Amino acid sequence: MSAAIDDVLALVRPDLQAFAGYSSARSAAVQGEVWLNANESAWANPADADGSSRRYPEPQPLALREGLAALYGVQPQQLLVGRGSDEAIDLLVRALCVPGRDGVLVTPPVFGMYAVCARLQGAPLIEVPLVDGEDGLRTDLDAVIDAAKAQGAKLVFLCAPSNPAGSDIALDEVERVAVALRGQALVVVDEAYVEYAQRPSATTLLVAHANLAVLRTLSKAHALAAARIGTLIAAPELIALLRRCQAPYPVPTPCAELAVQALQPAALARTAERVTTVIAERERLRAALAGLPGVCRVYASAGNYLLVRFSDAQAAFDTLLAAGVVVRDQRAAPQLGDALRISIGSPEENDRVLAALSARRAAA
Repeated sequence: MSAAIDDVLALVRPDLQAFAGYSSARSAAVQGEVWLNANESAWANPADADGSSRRYPEPQPLALREGLAALYGVQPQQLLVGRGSDEAIDLLVRALCVPGRDGVLVTPPVFGMYAVCARLQGAPLIEVPLVDGEDGLRTDLDAVIDAAKAQGAKLVFLCAPSNPAGSDIALDEVERVAVALRGQALVVVDEAYVEYAQRPSATTLLVAHANLAVLRTLSKAHALAAARIGTLIAAPELIALLRRCQAPYPVPTPCAELAVQALQPAALARTAERVTTVIAERERLRAALAGLPGVCRVYASAGNYLLVRFSDAQAAFDTLLAAGVVVRDQRAAPQLGDALRISIGSPEENDRVLAALSARRAAA
């Protein structure tokens, strides 16, 4: 085992480094025709057409892991599949952070689950706010490094592209943070929206940086939000340890089967086409919104959404809602007291957004 891997495994809570976890009935590598080892029903539920749901699922479905590994250009042993990215975030915080001691660094305004998981674990929350400038709400990576070192961060979450800001982080900058915090912190790059950013994934840095991990999901570009398929990608040794800390049976069989089908060539080709459409629509909507009265600023975005500041955000929210359009109110988030986040919909849905906001201004 390399010194770099040793350093990363040392970041895990000392009481969990030799933790064996729970060995479920499906964890044992045994085969047979009559399965009586998991206290399952001998009969299918009447609502279960093929009877498959009476059996517990594979803890880490092999076909799904192999499909995801091919999609992300990594090895299956580098993957931990779970209930969306949320489970992986929570698992990382619980496995690495000693309550009351090890900090979790976040860059608000940002996805709220990092802070939620830190609070549930009793981990100190270290906040390095995004900086609002001419090029958008950007991560101050020098401040991230300084705060992580000064305040004892064990986990550093970099949301790239950032939600809701839409800003991205260049891979050489991600690498700079990983190098600076080697031996102290695991740097976790949340790439839930990377398909819309048109850049290589931070997974390309994993070979050189063992203290780097990447979060991916099928919820966004792959349109499987209800299936809850999230993936943590990291050093195999860290993945194996985290697997022992994960609850049994995290991926329901119907969800795994749906995801495997979504990873077939024809489905992936259609997904790629839709990503191209979203990117084009994002830029069209951005330009059109910027020209509307009452719109103060539309931030450039590398995701499938736009962050928009309004002179009267409440009125804009109400107008859209009256037109049947639901957007995300961001006014409770730091620095965003006048902002809404608008997901990129179909061309027709985006036209409906523009029509509603244009009609409101015309009426005024």
